[in-house]
Amino acid sequence: MRIVRYYRQGTVRLGIREGSEVVDLSHADRGLPGDVADLLRAGPDAQDALISAARSSRIRLPVADLKMLPPASSCGKIICLGLNYIDHAAEGGAKPPDYPMIFLRAATSLVGHNAPMIRPNCSDQFDYEAELVAFIGKKGRHISRADALSHVAGYSIFNDGSIRDYQWKTSQWTVGKNFDGTGGFGPEFVSAEEVPPGASGLKIQSRLNGQVMQDANTKDMVFGVAETISLISECMTLDPGDILVMGTPGGVGAARKPPVFMKPGDVCEVDIESIGVLRNPIEQESR
Repeated sequence: MRIVRYYRQGTVRLGIREGSEVVDLSHADRGLPGDVADLLRAGPDAQDALISAARSSRIRLPVADLKMLPPASSCGKIICLGLNYIDHAAEGGAKPPDYPMIFLRAATSLVGHNAPMIRPNCSDQFDYEAELVAFIGKKGRHISRADALSHVAGYSIFNDGSIRDYQWKTSQWTVGKNFDGTGGFGPEFVSAEEVPPGASGLKIQSRLNGQVMQDANTKDMVFGVAETISLISECMTLDPGDILVMGTPGGVGAARKPPVFMKPGDVCEVDIESIGVLRNPIEQESR
């Protein structure tokens, strides 16, 4: 099942994508949540209602005509991993971490598929990062690695747009990772049964103006989805609607010689096999 979140006729809605069309669920069940995180928090009954609404709805909308939104913006926690691919750690002169390097993102940094990612006026060091997203669907603490994937509801795609000079101002990456409108997220939520366990073994690429910049495989993550869930849950409860943003492979712009940063007029795409393509144009912050 592939769920999209979009804006239409003054309301935010969820729909199920089938090929080039989206099944509009709002007329079949007006009580459905308008956010995937809210849907996951509402539990199995709400998810069953969504499936039932999809079966009864006769309204089909062309995907190309919709204003797409991030699949979720009401996430309780947006947990991100740094240096989670060996080649990315190496290109920055670091060893792969012995424990996940964790930082958090805020919802104000998120933008949807086809929406512009915003280069701020204070910096021209706007970098791309292709990343896998895992949605938590079941609450848990002290989760074993063997049971961890049962807590995953589905997957999506992220472009962890980073303002590099601000990222390196301190040892904490928070500011450089949280400028408004810098994190592309989407185009849709893909349920876990549609991809391999842990979304492992999938080709992952970023392309800037059509040129491949990153080209790797999710099996190359230092910490896979199951291990990450187990380790994080030693510290905190993972709740339905939380998301894990699983780190980026080598090839980022800051590590290139000369560096390559995104600029207004560029288009950046992140492509993950079996999940989809996230596309974002780059615009300058308005003054």
